[in-house]
Amino acid sequence: MKNTIIEVTNLKKDFQVGDMTVHALKGINLKIQQGEFVAIMGASGSGKSTMLNILGCLDKPSAGDYKLDGISVAELTRNELAELRNAKLGFVFQSYNLLSRTSALENVELPLFYNDKVKSKERRERAIAALESVGLADRMHHMPNQLSGGQQQRVAIARSLVNDPVVILADEATGNLDTRTSYEIMELFQRLNSDKGKTIVFVTHEADIARLTSRNIIFRDGWVIKEQMVAERLSAADQLKLLPVGDHEA
Repeated sequence: MKNTIIEVTNLKKDFQVGDMTVHALKGINLKIQQGEFVAIMGASGSGKSTMLNILGCLDKPSAGDYKLDGISVAELTRNELAELRNAKLGFVFQSYNLLSRTSALENVELPLFYNDKVKSKERRERAIAALESVGLADRMHHMPNQLSGGQQQRVAIARSLVNDPVVILADEATGNLDTRTSYEIMELFQRLNSDKGKTIVFVTHEADIARLTSRNIIFRDGWVIKEQMVAERLSAADQLKLLPVGDHEA
């Protein structure tokens, strides 16, 4: 039986905007098992980004409980949250969030600087291995401005992997990419999920991207309104074969 990696119970999040209280999350209950590939969907303002920030230990709920790999995060200090984030989570963002004057290799090494158990030689070896795993062995000394959008996102994915996290959290990770490159990135995510067993939580508003995951959780107005397994899950590799051959940004 697989472990429950993420468990959220009656989770609420309120924001104060002037004199008004905004109830961004109104009582969320969900579980994500080890090895799942889950899409969180919903329109702007539905609560999905707020949910991702809490799952990523970047924000705390106003009420309710969140357990990450069996650890209840509610009572953790800021330093403990930072340690938990670095040890358990990998992040991939829509805008890549790479340091512009730093090589691909150095960008991937960055999370390991906060891990005092990893020495410089191992740090470099792990970063190289992560870049090799995303197909960028020949680009590791390039700066971000020397890479296409797809290659920059691959660097970001390698960076998310370098600490061997239990969960990868992706926020609209294909949002800035063309169709072909989006499928190439999703093919990489599918391989990380199927071959490496990585648990992936992927926020997206794109229905065709959500069909590449195994389960969809749909948010509306701060509630989970629907959860469903993907009945006919698509293969990103197969979708790539259906696209016309032509120039793209890779």
